[in-house]
Amino acid sequence: MAGEPPELAGVRHEHVDAAGLRMHVAIAGDEHAPPVLLVHGWPQSWWEWRLVIPALAERFRVIAPDLRGHGWSEAPARGYEKEQLASDLLALLDALAIERVTWIGHDWGGWTGFLAALRAPERFERMLAVCIPHLWTRPDARKAAVTLGYQGPLSLPVIGPRVADRMARAILQAGRGPERLAQQDVDIFAEHIPPAVTVAMYRTFLVRELAPLAMGRYAHAVLQVPSTVILGAADAVTRGTPPGPVPGQPQLSVRVLERVAHWVPEQRPQAIVEWAGEPSAAADGRSQAPAEA
Repeated sequence: MAGEPPELAGVRHEHVDAAGLRMHVAIAGDEHAPPVLLVHGWPQSWWEWRLVIPALAERFRVIAPDLRGHGWSEAPARGYEKEQLASDLLALLDALAIERVTWIGHDWGGWTGFLAALRAPERFERMLAVCIPHLWTRPDARKAAVTLGYQGPLSLPVIGPRVADRMARAILQAGRGPERLAQQDVDIFAEHIPPAVTVAMYRTFLVRELAPLAMGRYAHAVLQVPSTVILGAADAVTRGTPPGPVPGQPQLSVRVLERVAHWVPEQRPQAIVEWAGEPSAAADGRSQAPAEA
C-alpha cells in the first residue's frame, strides 16, 4: 500500500511475516504486559482502533494488525476465505511468539475471532466480538436482505470493482447519525483497500461460505472460549438480537448498547475499554449483563 500509516502517539509499526503473508501491525504498550489483539473489519484497518489503543496500552501489550489486503498489509490475489483470515492471525501470533491473547474484533474481525476460537481455543484468554452476528444467530430474512443489499453488488466481478470505493465511503458514514466520520479518516480507510480485495471478501463469502453456514456448518460447535458479543441497538445487520446468554453456548453472552449502530470502536470506545478492564469471570460468556439503558 502506498504511503505510511497515520501516526498515533505511542504506536510503532512493524511488518511481520505471518506464514508467508507480509502483515502490517501497529503495536503499543509494554511488551511484557498481557497481549490484546485488535482485529478490524471491512472497509477499515488498524486505524479504526485509534480511540481504543491509548487507553488499552496503559495496561496491555496492544497488537493491531491489518487484515490481508487491508491497510498496509500485503494484498495477494487469493486467500480471502474467512477461515484463511483466521489462519493469518493465528500465524501472526506464532510469529510474535504469543501463546495466548485476548481477542477483540469488530465486524469481520469478530467473525474471524469465532473461527479461530473454535479451531484453537488454547490460544485465547477470552474474546470480544463487536457488531457482528455470532455463528449461532438464527436466520432472519429481513437482516439477510439488508446484508445482501450491499454485499451482492460488491461481490460481482465486473460491477464490484467499479462501485467498491464509492460504496466503502458511503458505508463508512452509514448509521453514524450526526457524528459523521471526518473526511480524513474516510480517505485513510477507503484509499487503503483495493477494490479487488473488497470484491474478494464478499464474493468469497457469498459464493463459498454462506451456503455451508446456512446449512449449519457451525451449528453443533460449542465455543470453549469465554466470549462476549457487544452490539449496537441501531445496527441494521444485528438489530433485534436478544441480550444475555446464548442458548447452547455456555461461554457466550450478548450485550446491547443503546443509541449506537455499527461503529462502536469509534463512537463508543469506552465500552470496549471497560470490557477489557473487567475481571475475567465478569467479562466472560457466563456473565448476564443487561442491555445498557
